[in-house]
Amino acid sequence: MQDEGRSVLDRFRQGDVDAFETLFHTHQRSVFGWVLRIVRDPGAAEDVTVEAFWRMHRAHARFDSAREFEPWARRVATHAALDWLRRQKPECSAAPEMWVNVAAPSTGDAAVAAEIRRKTAQAFQRLPAKLRVAALLAVVEDRPHKQIAEALGITVAAVKLRVFRALRLLRKDLQRQGITP
Repeated sequence: MQDEGRSVLDRFRQGDVDAFETLFHTHQRSVFGWVLRIVRDPGAAEDVTVEAFWRMHRAHARFDSAREFEPWARRVATHAALDWLRRQKPECSAAPEMWVNVAAPSTGDAAVAAEIRRKTAQAFQRLPAKLRVAALLAVVEDRPHKQIAEALGITVAAVKLRVFRALRLLRKDLQRQGITP
C-alpha cells in the first residue's frame, strides 16, 4: 500500500490525470472541511475547494512526491481561502451559525447575548485576512498551532503572533462598540 501511495504521488508529480483524480477523491472531503473552517460558508467552501484542487493540478510539477500530499493540499487550500477572504467586503457577514456556539457573557438576556455575538462576528470580519484565518483556526476551531503553521507556510511563532494581534484588534474593536471583552 505504501508503494502504491508513492506511485500515485510520483505519477501526480509527472502530470498523470488519473493520479490527480485518485488524490482528488481521496482528499476532497478533508480539504473541503479545512476550507470550510476558514471561510465559514459551505457554498464558498465548495468553490474554494475546487479552486484549490485546480491550483494543485496546475502546480503538480512543484509537488515533492517524497512528502505527504495532505499537508501540501492543506497549504494550497489555505492560500486559495485567503484569496477568497481578501476579495470579500469587510462588512459581509459570516455565517450566523458560526457564532451560535461562541460563548457570550451570561447576562440572562438572550437578545443581549445575540447582539454581542453579532458584534463579535462583525469585528472578526474586519480583521485582515491573515490574522482572521489564524484566529479562526486557533481560537474558534482549536486547531494545533503546528498544523496552522504548516497550512499557512509560516512558523509556529508567527502563528502565535498573528493570533495575539488578532485578539488585540478584536478586543479594541469590541471596546469601540461598547463591549468589554
